[in-house]
Amino acid sequence: MAAVPKLKEAHLEAICDIIAETGTGLTGSEISKLLARCAIDDPLPKYTKRVRLFEALRTRQQRDDCGNHVLNFIQTAMDPARFVGAPGAFHAMRSQLNQALAFAGFQLKEDGKLMPVSEARTLTEAQERAGRLRRELLDRKVHPDVLRFCRPELLQENYFHAVFEATKSVAQKIRDKTGLTGDGAEIVDRAFGLGNPILAINTLQTETEQSEQKGFANLLKGVFGTFRNVTGHAPKISWSVSEQDALDILSIVSYLHRRLDAAVRVPTTARP
Repeated sequence: MAAVPKLKEAHLEAICDIIAETGTGLTGSEISKLLARCAIDDPLPKYTKRVRLFEALRTRQQRDDCGNHVLNFIQTAMDPARFVGAPGAFHAMRSQLNQALAFAGFQLKEDGKLMPVSEARTLTEAQERAGRLRRELLDRKVHPDVLRFCRPELLQENYFHAVFEATKSVAQKIRDKTGLTGDGAEIVDRAFGLGNPILAINTLQTETEQSEQKGFANLLKGVFGTFRNVTGHAPKISWSVSEQDALDILSIVSYLHRRLDAAVRVPTTARP
């Protein structure tokens, strides 16, 4: 790995404050083990966690004249395998770290690895980066149910699971409005099929309206087939969702929610 410039002490201090935070951060024994694993000396073992961690990392990067060991420590500390029993703690710490890391020009991904990004210059910029996807969706006036069903993933910019949870919400709304069970194309056909529809997005009186109903059903099935089923069965590593993809997909899901909200039940006597 090429040499990485040393982190500024103010940035390093902010990072150490988060990692060693009392109650939510690492314990003293965890810090000791991780420092040893990363070949970093612990010059102030009797001091508070924040002070000893800051001094250990500061001293190491001064000795190396680069920040490689510091970055390695962060990645080691944030290895997702260490948080198997506490995923909420991982997401919370990652979100806080990304605000601090943004000033140093890095972002901690969900796999616990760091990636370079353009440096943030203001606190607002760092905060917005941590929740950029959510902010973009709010700007688009995305349906509240999209945000409600995938809020934890959105806050962590977990695009894969944001899409997965949002598409699940569409099927759940169909179940809620119809009382049907099932999922995917099966429930769409039962709810919107022209032969015996339970829900309608229009009066179904004309060929054009019936065509619209059929097209909406196909759109629902397309979303399930393209996004829901793929994300449900493919390993995350093999199904990459970019930020732009997530924004576009979630906007489509928002449209589906609005149309479902306006859909009405078809009286039994009125069904073809």
